Amino acid sequence: MSKLQQVQEWTEKQHADFTYISDPHTIQYLTGFYSDPIERVLALVVFPDQDPFMFAPALEVEAIKDTGFSFPVYGYLDHENPWQMIADDVKKRVNHPTEIALEKNQLSVDRLERLQQVFTDAQFSLDITPFINQLRVIKTPDEIEKLAIAGKWADFAFQKGFAAVKAGRTEQQVVAELQYALMKEGIMQMSFDTLVQAGAHAAEPHGATNATKFENNELILFDLGTIWDGYISDASRTVALGKPTEKQLDIYQVCLEAQLTAQAAAKPGITAAELDKVARDIISKAGYGEYFIHRLGHGMGMSEHEFPSIMAGNDMLLQPGMCFSIEPGIYIPGVAGVRIEDCVHITDNGCEPFTHTSKQLTYVGE
Repeated sequence: MSKLQQVQEWTEKQHADFTYISDPHTIQYLTGFYSDPIERVLALVVFPDQDPFMFAPALEVEAIKDTGFSFPVYGYLDHENPWQMIADDVKKRVNHPTEIALEKNQLSVDRLERLQQVFTDAQFSLDITPFINQLRVIKTPDEIEKLAIAGKWADFAFQKGFAAVKAGRTEQQVVAELQYALMKEGIMQMSFDTLVQAGAHAAEPHGATNATKFENNELILFDLGTIWDGYISDASRTVALGKPTEKQLDIYQVCLEAQLTAQAAAKPGITAAELDKVARDIISKAGYGEYFIHRLGHGMGMSEHEFPSIMAGNDMLLQPGMCFSIEPGIYIPGVAGVRIEDCVHITDNGCEPFTHTSKQLTYVGE
């Protein structure tokens, strides 16, 4: 049974007249077509007992057909009312819909209100998001192969980025160099904005890459990922320029121990919360617990942050085929920020990482 057929079956079991899917990544997962419509409307409409249809900006229609999507595709022009057109297409199949399922974690209030205006007698209480999460959480061998290729390109990016680091150069210059190297190889997109953060700047876990210059005797944080056939990589390494302080080296070694120990512990049967605790206990015992300020990891696949979260309070058992990051971090303002990350997939008796760049402290710029 295809993924789209499983959504159709779910729609039938929930007694919904149809399911309205609007997350571009969910649409890609179910159909093979991806586009970010920005302010325009892109939707997949799935019925319990009839063929689905795709609704899209007119400029996307041919691209959808080119993916092999074999069901109707309806386009609209910018001056037309997409909501009324969706309603008209639905009512050719379901005359008087009363139960409509949605992705509640994705749909804005404004767009819900637009749907309510054209389906005035319908309830919108059914949420397909948990079902989609469960569907996506176990990756197929084909998906894992695509993630592995994306991981190989992340390793390539690390190699190019490390080689570009020199005292006096900026974070932005290194990002430009590694991304240009990828583009020359045909890798045109990163899975998120590449982070290169030098020295104390790395103590801001989500601080943007900027014009900060590298200085000798500091740590430098890299966080990057690539896209391969719709699937992403995500990995972090921290490297040294010159000779870091003893404090910085200690932070690095503690973070490394936490990452390696957690990765070795990741296997079927352990819970997400237990895995988070493995790494957190090591960091806390070393006296840095207050500086580990995020979850241990997140799911990944077609996007860099997917279900599930590897964190305290999540008692979900890990199963073969689950893919997620293991990324402990220690961020001390004014001192350093260290994060070491691999994304892995759970196997029958452990886990395998998608990236293989050495995690022993690498010295660059020499």
